[in-house]
This record gives sequence, C-alpha cells and structure tokens, in this order.
Amino acid sequence: MSFSNGGRRVVVTGLGVVTPIGLNVAEFWAGIKAGQCGVSELGGFPLEDLKILIAAQIKGFDPKARLKNFKRDKIIMHADRYSWFAAAAAEEAVLQSGLEVPFTNPYRTACIIGSGAGGLVTFEKSYRDLFIENKRATHPLTLLRIIGSSASAHVGIEFGVKGPTFATCSACSTAAHAIGIARDYIRHGMVDVAIAGASESVINLGTMKAWQALHVLSPQGCFPFSKKRNGTVLGEGAGLLVLESLEHAKARGATILAELVGYGMTSDSKDMVNPDIEGPAEAMRIALEDAKLTPTAIDYLNAHGTATAINDKNETNAIKRVFGSHANKLAISSTKSMHGHPLGAGGGIEAVACIKAMEEGYLPPTINLEEPDPECDLDYVPNVGRNKQISYTMSNSFAFGGLNAVLVFGPPPA
Repeated sequence: MSFSNGGRRVVVTGLGVVTPIGLNVAEFWAGIKAGQCGVSELGGFPLEDLKILIAAQIKGFDPKARLKNFKRDKIIMHADRYSWFAAAAAEEAVLQSGLEVPFTNPYRTACIIGSGAGGLVTFEKSYRDLFIENKRATHPLTLLRIIGSSASAHVGIEFGVKGPTFATCSACSTAAHAIGIARDYIRHGMVDVAIAGASESVINLGTMKAWQALHVLSPQGCFPFSKKRNGTVLGEGAGLLVLESLEHAKARGATILAELVGYGMTSDSKDMVNPDIEGPAEAMRIALEDAKLTPTAIDYLNAHGTATAINDKNETNAIKRVFGSHANKLAISSTKSMHGHPLGAGGGIEAVACIKAMEEGYLPPTINLEEPDPECDLDYVPNVGRNKQISYTMSNSFAFGGLNAVLVFGPPPA
C-alpha cells in the first residue's frame, strides 16, 4: 500500500461544477480563462425595496434536461434547487471518474456534500405560501427539500452510496471541510471512494435582506484586493470532487487528475464577523505541514478573496506570515471576482479551479483589479490570466465565526 503521513494517499479522479460562469467544468474553465464575469442584475423574484440589486445567479439551468439520466433517485425533480446543483455536479464528477454505478462496494463509499444554508429557496416559497398567499399547507416534500443533508442523500441514493453520507456546515468553509473529512476517511481506511464538496442556492428576497442588513454586500460588483472594493457579491452553485485511495484508483486503471496532499483547519475563536490573521495563517501552515511541503513549493494560491475591506487585507497579511519572502513570488487570485461568492460551495468550486490550473498550466485571473489596495500588495494575477507550470496549489476557505479550512493539491502520483 502507498502511505503518506501515516495514511493512504488520496487522489482526485472526478470534477463537477455548476456555476454562474459555466454549468459544467468545461464551460466553467472556459469562463475562467476568458475572465468572464457572472455578476448581473438580480432577478427571478420580487425585489421590493432591496438596495442591493446585483448577484451572481445561475441562469439557464434546466433540471429536467440536466438530470434526465437519474434513475435510482425517484424524487430528484421535486428537490430544492441546491440539491439539483449538487446532483448535476455529482453526475459530472462520477462520469469523469469512470466508476461503475451504482457503486460496486457501496459500504466502502462516502457521500459528504455540505451546504451552508440548505433549502432556503424552499423556505421562502413555503413562508410566502403560508403567510402571504394564505395557503393552508405547503408542498408535501417541503421538509425534505429544506434539510441541509438532502443533497448528500439524493446523490447517495442515485449512485448507491451506503457508507458515511451526511452534510457539513461551516458557512463559507463548508465545501473545504467536506473534502478534508472525506480525505481523512479514505486516508485512514474507513472508505475507498468519496463524493465530496458542497452546494448552495440562497439567492432570494429574504437572504438578500439578511445580507444587506449585515452591510457586507457591494451594490456595484466583486472587486477582490482592489482599492475600490466595497463588499462581496452573493453567488450560487456547486463544486464536487470524486476522491479515491491511490490503490483503488490504480487498481481500476483510473485517470488520476491530482493528489490531495494537505488539509488544515482552525478556528479563530475570537469574533463571529471580523476575521483574524492567526487562525487563517495557522490553517495554511498546518496544511503545508500535512502535505510535507515548504511554502516555496506552492505555485498558485486560490484566495478566499471575498472583496470585503477587512477580509482581503487580513488574508494578505496571513499569506505573508506563512509564506515569508515567497509571498512576493506567489501567484494568487480570487476567482470570486468572476463567479461571485457561493458561500458554502466556494471551496468546492475553487478546488476545481486549482486542479484545472495544475492540469493546464494556467493561472486564473482576479478580474476588476485596476487599482490594487496598497495594503494588498501581492501578485493577484490582475485582470488577465497567464500561463505557468504549476506543481502544487493551495485553496483557502475562511468563514463567518472564524472557521478556516485549507486544501493543498499536488500533481498525480507517478
């Protein structure tokens, strides 16, 4: 058996996304390379007296067309939008992996698909039906739609997963925690295969009102590390990986896309809203230690990069603390500048961006970065991506409550 740091090595064999700049991995990556902006005027529900009128919404997603091949899960078409996104991303990732479905060894597989908020679209519709439309009842599947673990259950049913199946919830670090936990389950022999990541669909009047009240949304756009940044832009979508032990993947002749070599997680334990420097820095340091890499080994870092004033400055300082002089040579970008902030799904979508960057030797840009903040003075690959041979990548996810999770990916094992 192949071991790394006392456990089995874990590799990635499948990728799946649904995003505002592409409804699958090929479209998403093309959007990244084109510097496409998925932020547009808000729509699809009554805007009433909202002041924030932009978001990164997914448009043109047809669940009947996208999920037409689902056979085992009989009620997927009656699920919440966040479960649709998860199901679509899972199907893409599993198809790429080449795994036989339903899985041949179901109790040796896991399905860990998180969500920061679960079925908020269903919540709002149900409350409107009851309290505005004065209907006597909600849809009979309302309860199943809103549960935060419904996406993982739907995907588990479709692909025949009988091992650990549940959701993680850690706000904007949800996907990274799900992927890290799945990695550990494989690493320590609990399972051989896992579908992991997160899905989110929260763009509705109530959610926009809640975020608007917190004063962290921009009315103009998402401008990470820019002098003009004035808040983040809500997004939606899903990002999932198929993970396997190296032995399992090799035994079936799978195409290995990357190795998940490091994982670190910490909590600031200081403030619900304002981020710290120590917690994120320690999560990055732990991830590097877990991967047995020096900071100089990282060629590209996908930043959390939410475009809020304090987050971007703190992340910059945390990177400097961990990477030292290498921070000035490190290519960093926030792909949220293109696909918005999909909350819990961010770490999954950005993990896919890291793996594609390694695969194609291309650094994703941070668009809308005309004038950097003087306090954000690193190389954020402004506006236009560039070619570069990439060996190792890091993906940062830092959440409300000071919940931090960091992933490190490396090349496929020789």
